[in-house]
Amino acid sequence: MNKLELQKAANEVRKGIVTAVHGAKAGHPGGSLSAADIFTYLYFEEMNIDPKEPKKADRDRFVLSKGHTAPGLYSVLANRGYFPVEDLPTLRHLGSYLQGHPCMQETPGVDMSSGSLGQGISAAVGMALAGKMDNKSYRVYTLLGDGELEEGQVWEASMFAGHRKLDNLVVIVDNNGLQIDGKIDDVCSPYPIDKKFEAFNFHVINIDGNDFDQLDAAFKEARNTKGMPTAIICKTLKGKGVSYMEGSIGWHGKAPNDEEYEIAMADLEKVGEALCQK
Repeated sequence: MNKLELQKAANEVRKGIVTAVHGAKAGHPGGSLSAADIFTYLYFEEMNIDPKEPKKADRDRFVLSKGHTAPGLYSVLANRGYFPVEDLPTLRHLGSYLQGHPCMQETPGVDMSSGSLGQGISAAVGMALAGKMDNKSYRVYTLLGDGELEEGQVWEASMFAGHRKLDNLVVIVDNNGLQIDGKIDDVCSPYPIDKKFEAFNFHVINIDGNDFDQLDAAFKEARNTKGMPTAIICKTLKGKGVSYMEGSIGWHGKAPNDEEYEIAMADLEKVGEALCQK
C-alpha cells in the first residue's frame, strides 16, 4: 500500500476504535488511537499474514504487550479481514469474542493472550527464540506502552533478547508520554528509553510513530539489522484523531458517551474527506 492508502486505512481503524469503545461503554481509547498508525503499518504492510489462514505456521507473530489497547488491535484485525467490522461494538459484552484484553483462544488473528503489563514482551521473546531454535523464517513484533516500561519484567526479557541476539524480534514502544496516573516522567520516568534498550544490546530507532514514511523506513531498517533485536521508539500523540482526546490523560481508560461519540466520528469523517481529496 502507498502512504495515502495507509493513512486512509488508519483512519478507518480509528473509527473502529471509537465505535468499539462506545459500544462497550468502557475501554481504552487514548492509547489505541495513538498506536493506530503502528497497527495499520504492521497489518497492512509489514507482516507476513493471511486473514484466511490466521494460524498458518510461517506467519509473522504479533504480541500486544499493552493488552488494554485491545480496541486498536481488534479494529485493525477487523479492517484487515479477520472478522466482521460490524462485530466491533460487541467489545466487552458478555459472550462476545472481543473481550477487554486479547484472548488467543477466542479471537481470530490474536497470537497471544495479554493484558498483565510487562508479560507480553516475554512471550514475544520466547516466540522469537523458538523461531531461531526451529530455524524458521517468521518474525515477531510486540507493542509496549511507555508506562509499561516501568515494569521490571520488560528489562529481564530485553536482557535475554539482546544476549541471544534475536534479530527476528522487533520491540515497538508507543511513546505517547501519558499513562493512567499522569505523565510518565512524573509517575516513574523510564527515560532515556533509547539508551536503556541500547544497554541491553538492541539496535534502536527513534521515530515519529504517527508518520508512515518514518514507520516504513524504521521497519525496513529493522528487517536489515542482523545479530541483534531492534527497538523502535515511536513518539506518538495519545488520542490522535479525536479533537477532545488528543493529549488528554483523562481519555486513557474512558468511553465516550453518545454526544462525544458523534463528535469523535465527525472528526474522523473530516480526516477521511481530506484524504480523499489528495
